[in-house]
Amino acid sequence: MYTSEPNLPPTPQETLADYVRRVRTSLGLSQRELADKAGVHLQSVGKIERGQTTRLNQKPKSGLAYALGIPVEYLDAVCKGVAVEAIASLKFCPNCWTSGTPPDPMWTSARSKYCFACGSALCNCCSGCHKPIESLKFRFCPYCGQGYKAEITSDRLDLD
Repeated sequence: MYTSEPNLPPTPQETLADYVRRVRTSLGLSQRELADKAGVHLQSVGKIERGQTTRLNQKPKSGLAYALGIPVEYLDAVCKGVAVEAIASLKFCPNCWTSGTPPDPMWTSARSKYCFACGSALCNCCSGCHKPIESLKFRFCPYCGQGYKAEITSDRLDLD
């Protein structure tokens, strides 16, 4: 098992190939391991890292983001060649999310405030220490150890 460094945003002018390779190697993953965790073909990872692919469809993008422990917006930013906005974008529905699974793509949209399936307000921070959620790969907050689904009623997404 590997642990991800918290918050590995792309650097300015970094390409998709350079960014995916940098994050993958910092996690100690091979291309095959990344492909397996992301649910994409090994050749796809190779093409991305060689710079032969510069756009990602939603499914591979979500899978890579989950496998690398980064928000989907980071991959969007490097694909578009723009800076990452400093907003907390990793959110989950406290009723629909199953711990250890990737977040639904509807939840990770910067405009999403509520779950489209059940209507619950989305959560974007730990209810124990109020730190932003950086990865939903694990069930517990890396800062305070509290489970993300434990007593989630008080910390919904800030709608202001």
